Amino acid sequence: MTNSDHVKTELVFLGLMDKASQIYSELGERAVLSYIKSSYHLLSKVYHPDMNPKKTRIATITQQRLNKFYNLITIMKDEEILGLFHVLATNSNDNQKVRKIRILIVEDEFGLQEIFKEIFVMEGYNVRAAVDGIQGLEEYKKFAPDLIFTDVIMPNMSGLELVSRIREIDSSIKVIYVSGFFGIKRLKQELDKEISTYGYPTLAKPFKASEMLELVKQYLPNPISHHWT
Repeated sequence: MTNSDHVKTELVFLGLMDKASQIYSELGERAVLSYIKSSYHLLSKVYHPDMNPKKTRIATITQQRLNKFYNLITIMKDEEILGLFHVLATNSNDNQKVRKIRILIVEDEFGLQEIFKEIFVMEGYNVRAAVDGIQGLEEYKKFAPDLIFTDVIMPNMSGLELVSRIREIDSSIKVIYVSGFFGIKRLKQELDKEISTYGYPTLAKPFKASEMLELVKQYLPNPISHHWT
């Protein structure tokens, strides 16, 4: 297998093509090149074996592939990398696409919102994000997600109220609540009632990316293929 074949394989394996295609349509080739070259740094943190003690084997294998991918693209010319991207993008467009699972992230901390979104996109999910419950409700109506991944305490409309409004439209919607405030008595009572009644899972900040992805994988009825198993 040539170096170019290795890079093409890893671009697909690491789930970089979908986001790269979106970036290309919005910002062009220079942004795509920057994304591909910088993706190693985020992914190496996510897949580092030290961050995944219960998934050491797969984390180590993926980290090794990441290292090889990074070593190859650092010696390739920009034109070569873009050429490989265009070949893969063309092939992807020519093939019939399987509907991806849709995740709506509702998170008022912009930095966290971007991290969650980036990780889910790299895992092959179709993702949109909103900054509060009001925007989240509007995005839900347009996007029709399979999963709501929402913070609990947010300005304008809380995650609890958002989910209550969405249940009026779809009573079977799947939800994962995320918050660093599970210790607040009143909030805990409301959450306990939600969890008891609807069986929604929760994640308490801070948590590892591997925990987040594993929970989503277990929770959704028909998960897409992941690199974590």
